[in-house]
Amino acid sequence: MNGKILVVDDEDIIIKSCLRILENTEYDAEAVQDGWEALEKIDENYYDVLLLDIMMPKIDGLEVLQRVKETHPDIDVIMVTGLSDIETAVKSMKLGAFDYLPKPFDPEELKLVVERAFERRHLLQENINLKNEVSSKYRFENIIGSSPPMQNVYRLIAKCAPTNSTVLLTGESGTGKELIARAIHYNSLRKDKPFVPVDCNSLSENLLESELFGHVKGSFTGAVANKRGMFEVASGGTLFMDEIGNISLSTQAKLLRVIQEREFRAVGDTRTQEANIRLIAATNKDIKVMVAEGPFREDLFYRINIFPIRVPPLRERRDDIPALAFRFLTVFSDTLEKKMTEFSVGAMNLLVNYDWPGNVRELENSVHRAVILATGDVIRQGDLVNIIDMVPRLDLQVPKTSDELKQIKKVARERSVEKVEKLFVIEALKRNAWNVTKSAEETGMQRTNFQALMKKYNIRIRGTEPNHDTAETP
Repeated sequence: MNGKILVVDDEDIIIKSCLRILENTEYDAEAVQDGWEALEKIDENYYDVLLLDIMMPKIDGLEVLQRVKETHPDIDVIMVTGLSDIETAVKSMKLGAFDYLPKPFDPEELKLVVERAFERRHLLQENINLKNEVSSKYRFENIIGSSPPMQNVYRLIAKCAPTNSTVLLTGESGTGKELIARAIHYNSLRKDKPFVPVDCNSLSENLLESELFGHVKGSFTGAVANKRGMFEVASGGTLFMDEIGNISLSTQAKLLRVIQEREFRAVGDTRTQEANIRLIAATNKDIKVMVAEGPFREDLFYRINIFPIRVPPLRERRDDIPALAFRFLTVFSDTLEKKMTEFSVGAMNLLVNYDWPGNVRELENSVHRAVILATGDVIRQGDLVNIIDMVPRLDLQVPKTSDELKQIKKVARERSVEKVEKLFVIEALKRNAWNVTKSAEETGMQRTNFQALMKKYNIRIRGTEPNHDTAETP
C-alpha cells in the first residue's frame, strides 16, 4: 500500500505545484484548501503525512496541527510557511510537527522532507513490530510444557507479572530461568521498557559493581570515561540478576541499600540516582543454606524472596520432553535446511528416559547434534550419540508400579517390532538379489509400502549390497 499524503493550503498554485511534484512518486496525494475540510477528511480517511500551510483563513495551521495531534497523533505533519514566519514554524515543531518547509521551495526540497517523514514512520513501525514479536514470543502460554509442575509455574507467572514485586527464580542450570524472567517482564506493565540481564557469575566484584551502578571518570584505574550502570539502563523496566548467589558480601550490602532506598550511586560519584526498576533474581544454589552458613546475607535474602518461583528440572517433567524435542527439531531442521520430521520410537524412548543433568539446554544441544548427524528424515537412536550409552536398558529396569510395567511392555513391543521389520526387509532383499520390485512382490507388499519400510530403517541399495543403519537395532 502506497503512503497517503494530504496537502492543505489556501493557495491554488501551491496545491497544484505540490500535487505535480508528488505525482511521480510512490505516494498518493490529495489536497484541500481549507483547514476545517482537512480535519473532516482526516476523521474519515487514513493519512500518513500532512503538508499543512500555517497562514490560512478561517482556521490557521497551528490550530489544525493541535487538533490533529490530539485526535490522530500518528500522522506526521510538515508545516509550510513563508520566510517571515520561521519563528511560528519553530513553535509548530514544539507542538508536534515533524518538520517545516519554507516557501518558496523547489521540488527536490519537498520530496526530501516527505521521504524523511516516511523513513521515520517506517523505522517506528519496525520498532513496534519488533517489540510485538518479542512480547509475543515471551507470552507465558507460549512457553513449552503442559506437565503439572510447569502448569504451576504458569500460574505463578500470571499472578506476579502484573505487579512490581521482586521475584526470586530458583532451579538447576539450564532449566530456563531467564526465559521465565522474560515472560514475567513481557507480561507486565513494564513490557515497553528495557529488560536488562546481568550475569553475576561472569564478573569480578569491582567489575560487577561498575556494571550494576556505573562509574564516573577517574573513579578507579582504567575508568577513562563515565559509564552508565545497568540500574540506569533498566530504568522503568526490569533488571534480571542471574546467579545472584555468587555476588560478594560487599556487593550484597550495596544491593540491599538500593532495594531498600530505591536509589543508588555510581562508583566514585557523590550524586544519587533513582532506582526505578523491577528486580528479578535467579540462582541455581540453595540460598537458605548459604544464609545459614554465612556467604549470603539474611536480610538481602528476605528482600529478594518476596515472590519465589521454583523452575523444575527436566527429569521432573518428562511429559514435556517430546514437545520440547519436536520444537528443537523444527528449529534446527530449518536452520540446517534438513527435512527432519520425526523421532523413531527408540530415539524418543532414549530422550524420555535420560535424566538430563543439563536440563532443557542439554536437550536442545542433543537435538541440534542429532539433526547434524542424521542421514534420513527421522532422528534415530544412533544419532543421539551423547546419551545412547547413558540411558539404562529397559530390560534391566524392574518396574515398581503397574503403570511402569505397562510402559516398559509397550516400549519393548515397539522395539521388537522395529527389529523384526528391519530384518524382514533386509532378508527379502537378500533373497531377491537386492531387487526392490521382486522383494515387494515376494512378500506380498505394494512396492511403495516396501520402500517406506526401507526409508524408515535407512536401507539404501548401492550396487549389490545394501547400506543400512544398524545403530537402531535394539
